[in-house]
Amino acid sequence: MGSNSPNPSELPRRHVVLFPFLSKGHTIPLLHLSRLFLTRGLAVTVFTTPANRPFIDQSLSGTAASVIEIPFPQNIHPEIPAGVESTDKLSSVAESLFYPFALATKHMQADFEKALSSLPRVSFLVSDSFLWWTVDSAKKFGFPRLTFDGMNNYAMSMFKFVIQNHLLHGPESDDELIKLARFPWIKITRKDFHPSFINPSAQASEFHMKAVGAVVNSFGFVTNSFYELEPFFVDYWNTECGPKSWSVGPLCQLKPKPVQDDKPKPVWIEWLDKKKIEGSRVLYVAFGTQAMVSSEQLEEIAKALENSNLNFLWVVRRKESVATWDSELEERVRGRGLVVNEWVDQTEILNHESVEGFLSHCGWNSVMESVCAGVPILAWPMMAEQPLNSRMVVEEIKVGLRVEGSVRGFVKAEGLEKTVKELMEGEKGEEVRKKVKEFADVARKAVEEGGSSWQTLQLLIDEACSEGDKS
Repeated sequence: MGSNSPNPSELPRRHVVLFPFLSKGHTIPLLHLSRLFLTRGLAVTVFTTPANRPFIDQSLSGTAASVIEIPFPQNIHPEIPAGVESTDKLSSVAESLFYPFALATKHMQADFEKALSSLPRVSFLVSDSFLWWTVDSAKKFGFPRLTFDGMNNYAMSMFKFVIQNHLLHGPESDDELIKLARFPWIKITRKDFHPSFINPSAQASEFHMKAVGAVVNSFGFVTNSFYELEPFFVDYWNTECGPKSWSVGPLCQLKPKPVQDDKPKPVWIEWLDKKKIEGSRVLYVAFGTQAMVSSEQLEEIAKALENSNLNFLWVVRRKESVATWDSELEERVRGRGLVVNEWVDQTEILNHESVEGFLSHCGWNSVMESVCAGVPILAWPMMAEQPLNSRMVVEEIKVGLRVEGSVRGFVKAEGLEKTVKELMEGEKGEEVRKKVKEFADVARKAVEEGGSSWQTLQLLIDEACSEGDKS
């Protein structure tokens, strides 16, 4: 008996377009997600700009993903030179430069849509929440847009509840606890929120209004987390907030294993190998690609690490280290301390057997990488939603400790030395080390076939494609 159903081999291939924001911290997880989509049989197209393309080409080498570059607008701000196409390259990520940069991406819309018009049929789009205007392009071409903002469900829930209930203007001081009727056990203050949410500039207001408006009109969130890490907040968001959050992480679990070749190991990996042979624990210190650390604060960090007598690997951004670097520090700590001024593969470092602690800014990518590696965190939040991530790490999932006085404040060497020692040698450090190793095992299972994130990703693909078919 004949059937009118099309042969699956004759159906058009599902096709996803990804458009990361122009910074490594926002781009890397979406590149991991690209590989995930490829393993599920989807055609993948990634959009970027000329200056960002080499990094993306390298990251996706050996895959079937297509990469399309469109020009980045020029002359967008007197302090942003031509050719700067990433927030990593800005002289500062303060409001004065970030918001002009982010708002200028709107000028890419015409080229984006011109490129979309020549592509095979698109099933759905995943774009960064900072690229708010892509929701209009998706609507114009008749496919759903999912947003990616690099946050977890806990932080998303805190932002939503606090702003919706106008709680940032209630406390008399920045240190006064904000009363959260829905989450009475959570302790947060006004300091946990970026000043641009409390007293926003005109450009900050414009940007946040556009981004939030686009989210409301999106099909949902792609979230770099896993259900077992924050079940209460996944359920809260999906039942009381929305649009739906699809927790498909940890995306860093999908990082391809390095190909064994004849290339020499980086100096820092060779150094860690020696520490492993010695049986020495190493503290890894890094604050991401965006946070700017003052010369005075660098001096305090250096003093704390030197006086701690711990083994440490410290990655210092080149432009930070230019100011007043203690050139004799490296000689004084030779043998137990290594300072690196280059871009490093952070997941490789965190997964090294000698690394037993991570002094981190608590950017969410770094938190996920540390959890997956089973390495406890010493939380030192510096910007954006990092104070909320720090709260989650220390108080909610209990996989780390907190640097004293670290929420938007200057940290003295004595306090830092005390807390790094507690993490690496103390009882509290051992407690959080045990807890993070438990979560590492759960994270691994979440992305395996049949795991929570594995299933959620398939549901996301099926529902997003089904939504696209309605158009």
